[in-house]
Amino acid sequence: MQPERGPSAVAQPTSSNPAALRRCIELLQTCKSLPRLKQIHAHAVRHGVTLGHHVLAKHLVFALVSLPAADPMPYASSVFAQVPAPGVFSYNTMIRGYAESCHPRPALDVHRLMLAADVPPDSHTYPFLLKACAKLLSLRDGERVHCRSVKDGHDACIFVQNTLLHFYAACGLFESAHKLFERMSHRNLISWNSVINGFAINGRPNEALTLFREMVADEDGGIEPDGFTMVSLLCACAELGALALGRRSHVYLAKRGLDRNPHVGNALIDFYAKCGSIEEAYKVFDKMDERTVVSWTCLIVGLAMNGFGEESLDLFHAMERERLVPTEITLVGVLYACSHCGLVDDGFRYFNRMTREYGIVPKMEHYGCMVDLLGRAGLVEEAHSYIMNMPLEPNAVIWRTLLGACAMHKRLAIGEAVWARLVELDPGHSGDYVLLSNLYAAVGQWGIVHKLRRSMLKGGVKKMPGHSLVELGNRMHEFVMGDRSHPQSQQIYEMLEEIATRLRLEGYMPRTTNVLADIEEEEKETALNYHSERLAIAFALLNTAPGTPIRIVKNLRVCADCHLVTKLISKIYDRQIVVRDRSRFHHVTVVFSQQDYTAFRIKIQIDCHAEVQESDVASPIAVKN
Repeated sequence: MQPERGPSAVAQPTSSNPAALRRCIELLQTCKSLPRLKQIHAHAVRHGVTLGHHVLAKHLVFALVSLPAADPMPYASSVFAQVPAPGVFSYNTMIRGYAESCHPRPALDVHRLMLAADVPPDSHTYPFLLKACAKLLSLRDGERVHCRSVKDGHDACIFVQNTLLHFYAACGLFESAHKLFERMSHRNLISWNSVINGFAINGRPNEALTLFREMVADEDGGIEPDGFTMVSLLCACAELGALALGRRSHVYLAKRGLDRNPHVGNALIDFYAKCGSIEEAYKVFDKMDERTVVSWTCLIVGLAMNGFGEESLDLFHAMERERLVPTEITLVGVLYACSHCGLVDDGFRYFNRMTREYGIVPKMEHYGCMVDLLGRAGLVEEAHSYIMNMPLEPNAVIWRTLLGACAMHKRLAIGEAVWARLVELDPGHSGDYVLLSNLYAAVGQWGIVHKLRRSMLKGGVKKMPGHSLVELGNRMHEFVMGDRSHPQSQQIYEMLEEIATRLRLEGYMPRTTNVLADIEEEEKETALNYHSERLAIAFALLNTAPGTPIRIVKNLRVCADCHLVTKLISKIYDRQIVVRDRSRFHHVTVVFSQQDYTAFRIKIQIDCHAEVQESDVASPIAVKN
């Protein structure tokens, strides 16, 4: 069967009413609404031009799929079903329509009909199919489409290859995407964007930055990044806490006028917030010509994560005054803010408003915030009761949050019951052992702490190694506890000794209860002194000018002793220090002031955070995008 050509390429065939056909085609090409399109369709039928005429059918299906309407596909499907012998163009149009809709599964059904009708797919068919598979996260279907494209000889087409990159990245198969990318004989900007974005949004920021550098330094003169590239780069920078590189990306976007784009603006707000520079995040928000609900949400969540809970709630109220409807992510930020401000009653009020006023069905993240809210307030029994009465089956993160609260408030009986549930749900999670050890240590049962440690070793359960990142120049420097692999290792440890001496002069006493190993007290003090964030801070003190802010990103929670030491170092060396751990930000010795919000002004002095116990509790708000 010969494939039909697109609407613009089709010569006008004869018709019982050629004038009506030409007029209908002209109207379809400029049609922008479904009601108008139905009128045109009715006009054609009244003048004797039916769907049996393949030119009208093709134009009608194409116009339907191209409508900006909420869901034109049901009507498009009914029209398509009446076409006597659709060609490849019409099949592709329907596949494209479903792939771009909220319900992409029928795209695969149309493809099966296409093959059953003996209509051979072309190079346009596969990108649409792969887009549907990526939306569905259907690896099996996508791999079948990939195999079919190879069989039909379309796998060398760059459009097919680019969509394959997107598909594999969307399904989390980064290595497959990267291997395919490396084998491509020709790569365009879309190719680079697909693989860079795939790594950036899925927790592989270092690979994303490496690919970006390769792209701009390509042997053929490099490829100039566009706004999409830079948004992906900002996502990677946010994950790493690479503030300087992200700022340069911001300058690049501003020079090209791309920073006015709402999507770019949202990415910038998110980036600055996740790097702990909340003032810069607000400046971006303040200058935006168009603020979407995503813009407000990014700043609300950013303020909450950075410890400015009251300001986060004030901004939410300002958003409501703008008559914008919050999303479920907005409410996660609001509940998180209530949790870290100790606003229990307010938290429950916002939680109840979710369903009553906004029709948002609470998800596990919202329940996690509520458990954290009760736990932080010392209402451990109430938090336990709340979990037992949840309409959803609580997952390990929910129970882990409660176990962290038990350790903080020394609730042994509930903690042991929670531990039993965690063993059932996630028996090999090292963080649960650490939390239970913290609980027993808090109540002075050191014998059981040591038994737990030995049990971990015997069972092969390994604690996630902590590491800290600090940016210097164009590089991110990584440190782990006791690390001596850095070229400046000797100077770093000499600086640590200097810091320890000056800390003692300030009256510092190590909190050795944060070291759960069965070692002597002096060894515990040494172990604390070599925590990864302290190595990173010492490195930054050595390599940055006096007064320069220090920003650290740590993959685990900061222990209470390191929290205290960071405050003292900030005071001794007169440095602003921002530490982002897996749960939140710790702003130390910072005078923070901002422009007026619509309804409020904030000015916060010195450490807005209460000290926390070290734990591996997963935060209700992920550090990722």
